[in-house]
Amino acid sequence: MSGDQGIVTAHPDRIYLKALPLRDLGDVDAIKQEVKSGNILILKISPLAKKSIDDVKRAVNELLEFTQFVGGDMARLGEERVVITPSFIRIWREKATALKGTLPTAA
Repeated sequence: MSGDQGIVTAHPDRIYLKALPLRDLGDVDAIKQEVKSGNILILKISPLAKKSIDDVKRAVNELLEFTQFVGGDMARLGEERVVITPSFIRIWREKATALKGTLPTAA
């Protein structure tokens, strides 16, 4: 990752939650630009998974590295989706110890 990384340091005027398909490796750069713009993305990875599992792994690893570099957050949403957030938004995760003794949820 060279040149201007476009790390979001201030909150943009508008933040969008966008659902996008990951169809091929060429989509990765556009996804990175969306995160740099301060948007939250829900990526459907199944279109690329139907073509190549190796490409899915490559794309997800590149996006994870990028997200960590810019201080964002990334998490899996089930089997087909991934959510990526910019640096000023965190994804809440339940602690494993908090699950003990609680009732299962529908999620």
